[in-house]
Amino acid sequence: MFVNLTEVFTIEGKQVTMQAESELEQVTIGNAVFPVKDKAPVNLSVTNIGKGKVRIVGDAKITFAMNCDRCLKPVEQPLMLQFDREVFAPDMMESIPDETDDQDIMDGCQLNVEDLLNSEIVMNWPMKVLCKPDCKGICRQCGRDLNTGTCDCDTFVPDPRMAVIKDIFNGNKEV
Repeated sequence: MFVNLTEVFTIEGKQVTMQAESELEQVTIGNAVFPVKDKAPVNLSVTNIGKGKVRIVGDAKITFAMNCDRCLKPVEQPLMLQFDREVFAPDMMESIPDETDDQDIMDGCQLNVEDLLNSEIVMNWPMKVLCKPDCKGICRQCGRDLNTGTCDCDTFVPDPRMAVIKDIFNGNKEV
């Protein structure tokens, strides 16, 4: 969805508040695709803060379907987005600093809401998603869900730094 910002760019001090419906159905992070389960309208406040310069402040809530990182159960993960960006009019492109990367959400004087949301989602994506805070995961040997009970697998993992000493004792080698 595109929002026309021409009027805001041309009138200094102009402020517009609006809601925009997102058409986002899924998001791709790395090689994984996550479907959108629920989404609220994007709240936007657009303010002219100088000649050809606009500040975009807003928020959105999007819920994604994904799997728990420990036990692989399906989880619905809500993501609260809050953003505050400055963008420039197309005729001001020569005077903007090189480190400004917010122009990728603009198409002329049109704000691309989908590109804005995708950018914010990638920046706010959770590092780890758990079905519950104390999720125990699955057994590395038999694959049993450890949240439902324990298994009889041997979970002893020898210290790899001691492997040389173990070889000496097992092989009856002299030191």
